[in-house]
Amino acid sequence: MTICEATSTRIRELCEEKKQTAYRTAFLAGMPPSTYKSILNGKSKNPGIVNINKIADALGVSIREFYNSDVFDNLDQDE
Repeated sequence: MTICEATSTRIRELCEEKKQTAYRTAFLAGMPPSTYKSILNGKSKNPGIVNINKIADALGVSIREFYNSDVFDNLDQDE
C-alpha cells in the first residue's frame, strides 16, 4: 500500500467511525470538496501535511492520532 492509499483508507475509516460524510468533512476542514475528493480518491499524490491536519481537525482527531494506525505500517514507495 502506498502512502496515498493509506491516507485515503485512514480518512475513510475515521469518517465511518465518526459517522461523517465526505461533504461535511470537507466543509469542516475548510477546503473545497474537489480538493478533499482528490485526496480521498488518490488523485492528489502529495496532499501536504497542512491539508491532512485540516482533515484530522474536521474529524476531531489530532495529527498524531490520524497517523497512529496500522494502515501506515509497511508502506510501499509512492511512484
